[in-house]
Amino acid sequence: MGTVGRRTAVVAASSGLMVSMVAVPATAADHVAAPALAAVDTAALTASARAVLNTSPVVASPAEAVFTVDAPAVTAEKPAPPPPPEPVRTRTASRTAERAAATPAAQTQATNNPIPQSVSGNAVLEVAARYVGVPYVSGGSTPDGFDCSGFTSYVYAQLGISLPRTSSAQRNAGQVVSRADAQPGDLIWSPGHIGIYAGGNQMIDAPRPGKTIQFRSIWQSNPTFIRIG
Repeated sequence: MGTVGRRTAVVAASSGLMVSMVAVPATAADHVAAPALAAVDTAALTASARAVLNTSPVVASPAEAVFTVDAPAVTAEKPAPPPPPEPVRTRTASRTAERAAATPAAQTQATNNPIPQSVSGNAVLEVAARYVGVPYVSGGSTPDGFDCSGFTSYVYAQLGISLPRTSSAQRNAGQVVSRADAQPGDLIWSPGHIGIYAGGNQMIDAPRPGKTIQFRSIWQSNPTFIRIG
């Protein structure tokens, strides 16, 4: 121990300890000594922080407090499928005939009234045969329903030949021929009714309410045969 500029030397001897003071040069003392640090007042530096803490409200929560977060439910909606395409509609020669042909009654009638061979190659009968099964409709003149003169005028119109609308007027629309000279496709008339001659003893016509267009045997006892054109 000692002061600045000195050091202590301790010498051990057999009789005890001897402490001697040895002088140290001034230059050596100046080299060992450390410079003193300036004092810092920490109380002044922390005064403002203490003031804020002292004025702030105290917030406390119980130990059993539970914190939750409300999150909105998110659902994914499946897009609606596109609408199906509209069916393509096609026109037919006779919608009524098509419907009637789908019924067992019409199929049975077609079986019981087969188309005669005279139809093949005869333009008038080929057109008329398309409408077998179409129902009789009073005043009808389209494939939705025919009466007797409406049927004959419609068939001939498909071939570019215009006939009067009534059976009595059609009676005078052509040349009268004998039964022996009659040909398939000629008109066959009796008072109040008219049809189309199909050869032999057959005709095709719209008979009466409740019936349909069909090939059948000639029922008139003395019909008149009329050739058109």
